[in-house]
Amino acid sequence: CVQREGSKSSPSRRKGKGRIPMQRITPYEFEQTLSRACTPMMRYREDMPLTEWQASAREKLAALLGWPYGVCDAAVNIEYKREEALWDEIRFTYQSEPGYTVPAHLLLPKGATRPLPVVICLQGHSKGMHISLGRPQYDGDAEMIRGDRDFAVQAVRRGFAALAIEQRNFGECGGTEKGPACFRAAMDALLLGRTVIGERVWDICRAVDVLTDAFPQIDKERIYCMGQSAGGTATFYAACMDERIKAAMPSGAVCSFDSSIMAIEHCSCNYIPQIRLYFEMGDLGMLIAPRPLVVVTGRADDIFPLDGVKEAVSRISAAYKADGCPDNLQLVIGDGGHRFYAEKAWRVFSKLVQER
Repeated sequence: CVQREGSKSSPSRRKGKGRIPMQRITPYEFEQTLSRACTPMMRYREDMPLTEWQASAREKLAALLGWPYGVCDAAVNIEYKREEALWDEIRFTYQSEPGYTVPAHLLLPKGATRPLPVVICLQGHSKGMHISLGRPQYDGDAEMIRGDRDFAVQAVRRGFAALAIEQRNFGECGGTEKGPACFRAAMDALLLGRTVIGERVWDICRAVDVLTDAFPQIDKERIYCMGQSAGGTATFYAACMDERIKAAMPSGAVCSFDSSIMAIEHCSCNYIPQIRLYFEMGDLGMLIAPRPLVVVTGRADDIFPLDGVKEAVSRISAAYKADGCPDNLQLVIGDGGHRFYAEKAWRVFSKLVQER
């Protein structure tokens, strides 16, 4: 506690003495102390039935995300089909909520004779899903592609179908040739009781509807999701909310809130009002159990620090142990910074989903 200025013992009252400034912590520092002292109200306890906790926690998470949004017909519109060397490609759009349309590309490996497992591929803060397709359009795109961010191409080369969708405020959905444009959309969403994360996850869940209903080439029981950075965040929350996503590989995203989102400046699209009162990120990850979850990070990631990643994964592991499948949760650590580590990550992910 700090003495009030002007109290009898205040140094500033002493004759002939100059005013001594009060020692204060900043609002940011004060909020850090509040967070460190906050035990999430909906934290799982070992005496709880896990499936009952998951149901109530998922319901609360939906409310925090601003769900539900408007339900509507997907109105799938196939714009073109074309053949590439390694895959057949379908460009289409679908309606995720009344009045909002999502562009997408479905890549199908050549020569498939039965329904294929599919990976929904999500870019991070970038200039658009064309990077996932390995098609540079703007300055810097080629470098990102060489940095293991051509996710859809990677998936197809490993025998999966791949669905690339444009996330809100990126590329065709609100971004520019300079990059994403999240701030205004994120702030406006909050005024409407919505969140950008909630909107992006809603689009992913509607993509699962479309894959299930409109494309017989897809194995409905083997729909997976992966992404890096903001795409990893969307992957994580989508897997929390939608049990039809049978495995998830979020990269550069899973980390305790206290170590990352609250401690380090992030894009406005990362923030969900009040979520830290109810959950830490490790608590939320327990919603994915027992489905395979591969958490990918870099040893030197400076915005999702490794200690915070390990803390979150340690908490998530309690649910996998409770379900009797601890090996379904894997942590992949690359020797570098904030990026995807394709060879290590796909090797672990492919082994997990093939064993199911």
